[in-house]
Parts: sequence; C-alpha cells; structure tokens
Amino acid sequence: MTTRGKDRRRKGGVKDVIRVVGAALVVAAVVKELRKPGDERTWHGVVAGFVPYELRPPTPSRFRERMWDPEAEHLVGPRVFGVGWTINLGRVYALVRRRLAQG
Repeated sequence: MTTRGKDRRRKGGVKDVIRVVGAALVVAAVVKELRKPGDERTWHGVVAGFVPYELRPPTPSRFRERMWDPEAEHLVGPRVFGVGWTINLGRVYALVRRRLAQG
C-alpha cells in the first residue's frame, strides 16, 4: 500500500472516531433530557461534564447571539443547534477589524 493510501485510511479513521463520539454525545444529551420529568426538560445544557448541547429549535435571536455577536467576551460558545461548540464569527470580525485599525 502506498503512503497516500495509508494517509487516507488514517484520516478516515479519525473522522469516523469524531462521528461516533459526536453521535454518542447527542444520544447522551437526549437520554439525559428524557430521564427528567416532562415539565423539567429544557433540551439544553451540558453533557459529559463539559460539552454543551442545544436541542431546542434554532431561533434568529439565538443564531445572532451565538454566531454573530461582535461584543461578546468569548470567541467560542455553544452551538445554535446540536452538541459542541461554534465560533462566534461576529467576534472574529471585531477582533480582525480592531487589529487592522491598529496598523
């Protein structure tokens, strides 16, 4: 087998592991919510001790808050929908603008 073929297999293996871990976290988040009484289910929180999840339908205000908030303190935050984190592109834009303005 060529080196290129081994590299492809290795990359596919890492991607497969990431997919399995992601799916397991989604299942864990759903199970966590379903174990709560119906009136206590929020469909958002933390799973595995530190991974945020957001299983409520996305809203425009949540999208803006998490994806485009130039004034936010953090560059990375919970996803608009799903499990894990997302980059606040508004914060990235603000930081790049500030850096360019400084010269």
